[in-house]
Amino acid sequence: MSISGKKILIAVSGGIAAYKIHFLIRDFIKKGAEVQVIMTPDAEHFVTKLSLSTLSKKSVYTDFYNENGTWNSHVEMALWADVMIVAPCTANTLAKMTHGMCDNLVIATYMSAKCPVFIAPAMDLDMYAHPSTKQNLELAEDFGHFIIPAEDGELASGLIGQGRMAEPETIAKAVEEFFNSNHKKTLEGKTVLITAGPTYEALDPVRFIGNHSSGKMGFSLAEEASKRGAKVILISGPTSQVMNDKNVDVHKITSAKEMLTKVFEFYDTIDIGIASAAVADYAPKEVAKEKIKKNDDSLTIELIKNPDILKTMGEKKTHQFLVGFALETQNEEENAKGKLEKKNLDMIVLNSLRDEGAGFKNDTNKIKIFTKTEKKEFELKSKDDVAKDILNFVESQILK
Repeated sequence: MSISGKKILIAVSGGIAAYKIHFLIRDFIKKGAEVQVIMTPDAEHFVTKLSLSTLSKKSVYTDFYNENGTWNSHVEMALWADVMIVAPCTANTLAKMTHGMCDNLVIATYMSAKCPVFIAPAMDLDMYAHPSTKQNLELAEDFGHFIIPAEDGELASGLIGQGRMAEPETIAKAVEEFFNSNHKKTLEGKTVLITAGPTYEALDPVRFIGNHSSGKMGFSLAEEASKRGAKVILISGPTSQVMNDKNVDVHKITSAKEMLTKVFEFYDTIDIGIASAAVADYAPKEVAKEKIKKNDDSLTIELIKNPDILKTMGEKKTHQFLVGFALETQNEEENAKGKLEKKNLDMIVLNSLRDEGAGFKNDTNKIKIFTKTEKKEFELKSKDDVAKDILNFVESQILK
């Protein structure tokens, strides 16, 4: 299902981020949605009715009455909408929403709405971190609204930190996913453990052995599993990825041994294990207590084999459905099938570094999935879409 034909009500409040709304409206219109824009009076200091109405192809309202005295029915607009988006949502508008302070058209329309409500907060660093803002966002979530968290970056004040309104594409994606998934809880009652990212094996206090894994695939899997209603435990090595889903239980580790220990804190209680982490195969036998000095032309470091986390999970498997990953450069299918058998997996996901757009650091991936009796190949897709393909396949196996 796309957003074509959907009725989207966008409420703009008075923040500098209001300029971004033009891009959001244009995107929705291009995809065939109907867009109605309403504004708080202060929003007119930042954007004009003319520009927003030109893009939305509808009149834009800021008050209950037009100059000729006709009434702009907040009730009709509220009941018309399939979804309402408040963006940017200032601290003031957020407080009014959560405490019923109905003194303008935006709040009256919001309080009459029966559709899902998405809130994209935008404010300065200290305002966003203030306890009242945190409490109001929690209240909004308790109301059943969807919060699209503010992002990190440079703010209008010149400060740098969290407070920037989410980018238009992020807001659009959240709304589209809502309509596309309709939040079917296909994994409700299941516990899913996912490993993600690299592991770093220390050489000395400042150096390590690692790899280029970004953790994007594992984080996408965790977010998608959570959307499907699963209880998600995400064990991640060092990565710049941020988990915005508060229902995902994130555990940060550094080394392979730390990941092994953390995995088996939960392993007996899980239903599905997905090992997408790129775990270092070897670690230094000795870790120098002081920084290694550059004295000689060469340096010899003795490495010892790390514990094989996935193999151990396979050996100790009782009821768990276990998914492994194989990143190969040669004899890809043969090596993946061998790993499936040797490590007692139920399913393995193969990606090849030979495929352009696949592997580490990319936002895309191209995969093949193997079980002992099946093979399924997929086209190059975003890692978010790959996560859906993987979990769809898992569901097809465990929900037979």
